[in-house]
Amino acid sequence: MIRSKGLFVLIFLFLMPLMGFSQAKKPNIIFILTDDQRWDALHMAGNSIIETPEMDALARSGTYFKNAFSTTPICAASRASILTGLYERTHGYTFQKTRLQQPYADIIYPKILKDNGYLTGLFGKLGVIMDNPKQYFDQSDFYDRGDSPDRRGYFYKTIDKDTVHLTRYSGFQAQQFIENTPKDKPFCLSVFFSAPHAHDTAVEQYFWQSKSDYRYIDALIPSPVLSDKKYFNRLPLEVQQGFNRTRWKWRFDTPEKYQNSIKGYYRMISEVDDEIGMLRKLLKEKGLADNTIIIIMGDNGYFTGDRQLADKWLMYDASIRIPLIIYDPRKNNPATIDAMVLNIDVSKSILEFAGLQAPKNYQGISLEPFLSKGNIPSKRKSILIEHLWKLPEIPSSEGIRTAQWKYFRYRLIKAPEELYDLDKDPLETINLAGDIKYKKVINKLRKLSDSRSEKFISEKLVPDELDIAGMKF
Repeated sequence: MIRSKGLFVLIFLFLMPLMGFSQAKKPNIIFILTDDQRWDALHMAGNSIIETPEMDALARSGTYFKNAFSTTPICAASRASILTGLYERTHGYTFQKTRLQQPYADIIYPKILKDNGYLTGLFGKLGVIMDNPKQYFDQSDFYDRGDSPDRRGYFYKTIDKDTVHLTRYSGFQAQQFIENTPKDKPFCLSVFFSAPHAHDTAVEQYFWQSKSDYRYIDALIPSPVLSDKKYFNRLPLEVQQGFNRTRWKWRFDTPEKYQNSIKGYYRMISEVDDEIGMLRKLLKEKGLADNTIIIIMGDNGYFTGDRQLADKWLMYDASIRIPLIIYDPRKNNPATIDAMVLNIDVSKSILEFAGLQAPKNYQGISLEPFLSKGNIPSKRKSILIEHLWKLPEIPSSEGIRTAQWKYFRYRLIKAPEELYDLDKDPLETINLAGDIKYKKVINKLRKLSDSRSEKFISEKLVPDELDIAGMKF
């Protein structure tokens, strides 16, 4: 009996390190999503004015994807794509839809993680209507900017009876989640900030905390890219008269307004950066820093006066290109990645980080090989880009981007196709679509756009629900 007991103790002592190693293999994951942060609103991306020290530090010590794109440049559809790992063409969700249909909700990354032992949380702007979304999270609080047509759009939440900015509120909730997470269970925390999205119903548009009043106060923001009126005049009439132009008038149509708006936009991004710093400090204090992967991404690109436009929605790189950083403290292989990667890659990557198999119908790729091997070549040679919402004020468009070429067309209006050689013309200023010399190129990309669209339509799990007529954005 004594001998058996001693043998049991020996076996237990032998297995203890293996048990600990097994638990350590399941990393914690924090996914931070910003709203309307364009790819170069990041110091690491070459912006010498904006202050993002925490994001920069994670990019320098982790993996920085300098060619990351949103498959669709509009928040509702992009967030559905991020959650499901699917193109909008497949999941069919955007504004004017009643909900993300259940077969797609059944494959979102938080549900799979929760079903496989992860503690899941999401705080902030979910941005996708689902039936009972709280069922997919152990802890959650969904909110976005409020309805008030003034600063109360961002200042209406309270901490200890003090009204705080939504960025601080989301950061506080994230800290509370980490403070109370059990030690024996891995977690995936999604923090979806509303910043730096403008508050569209307010005259001032951008709202920040008083602590940031000093930031950028003496900075002179350079004029927007392609600010000459000639670039605006080349756009289809429907774009010239649409929401991109309307919102430019709200934010950027005078030099003074432009300076104030960009400084406000940058302040809001710097405040998200502050929250990231506080989260990293807390992770270190809790002994979690060495086993917590941090992902930072924007949901879509953003025009900051480019072509005399504001917001997103179009197929130009300013509208579809996003920041993406993944920091895995377990790896010592910092790298800047040249390959084109997508918002739909993140959900598959999160599941792989957690040691889980992604659903077979996920359309993205795992980014883990880039974390392990650095700047390796990618098998992905082209990406479909699309904006399918049928709203006259935001003309729908679709196309293909490769490393060298950008092709796109408008879907519901009569407008010329557009083709750009990105090697020679990265700002997309010379439309080659009408040049006979590029006939083979445009024919090839047009066919590729058609075939990709047909493929992703064929992968629908259920037919699309009908649009709701008359709904306004």
